[in-house]
Amino acid sequence: MMEDLLIGLLSQNIVLILAAIFLIIVVLKGVRIVPQSEKHVVERFGRLHAVLGPGINFIVPFLDVVRHQISILERQLPNASQDAITKDNVLVQIDTSVFYRITEPEKTVYRIRDVDGAISTTVAGIVRAEIGKMDLDEVQSNRANLIGAIQSSVETAVDDWGIEVTRAEILDVNLDQATRDAMLQQLNAERARRAQVTEAEGTRRAVELAADAELYAAEQIAKARRIQADAEAYATQVVAVAIKENGIEAAQYQVALKQVESLNALGNGEGNQTIILPAAALEAFGDAFKLLKGGAK
Repeated sequence: MMEDLLIGLLSQNIVLILAAIFLIIVVLKGVRIVPQSEKHVVERFGRLHAVLGPGINFIVPFLDVVRHQISILERQLPNASQDAITKDNVLVQIDTSVFYRITEPEKTVYRIRDVDGAISTTVAGIVRAEIGKMDLDEVQSNRANLIGAIQSSVETAVDDWGIEVTRAEILDVNLDQATRDAMLQQLNAERARRAQVTEAEGTRRAVELAADAELYAAEQIAKARRIQADAEAYATQVVAVAIKENGIEAAQYQVALKQVESLNALGNGEGNQTIILPAAALEAFGDAFKLLKGGAK
């Protein structure tokens, strides 16, 4: 009895049940929730129709199909190593790493199949081309400029693929053993040259300082002699004035006074305990005292 009742209810409401199921399917097919880190590419009848951004999106059920779900997060290519020849014909091995993200999925999915492989190949070619423009010293000293040139060239090359290159890095520049030995010899030679230059500059500076010291000493001696000559000239002038004013007695007094001073200096010498004075010396003392007494008058 109950089974017949249930079958009767189902047979009467089967249309409504099917309609509800269909409506649920339509809603599920027509509403797409896209995560913040993705973009969805929608096709209609096999052709590109729209690109769905993060959030709630509505599409036409059964007509529109989400064909590709593309992550827009930044990605890192596996570290790559490629050989390159510098402008001065030195073989180097460059280790690179590239970071990128997809900004236009509609270009990426319809224009390139293997994104990572294509970017790696492009980077390898650009690195070889840029290295070929520079000498080895420039490659090692201007790494920042080299990285900037590589990144700019890669960005231009992958622009049609809807990709943005966020960063390019040169991890290492490796040389073969022969080149390393040659560079080490060059470095040692440069160090020896700098040491010789420093030593030569030190010797030259020492000679210059010694010459300056001798010049300064000569200037001081000349200055002392000039002062002494000025003093003697002044003394001579004073004696000349005295002779002019007092006559020949003043000259005789100066001569006698010099003789007395000489005898006094002789007596003060070391090891001279006994002094024999000539008669002229005694006369000099007498003359000096006579003149002194005459001057006192």
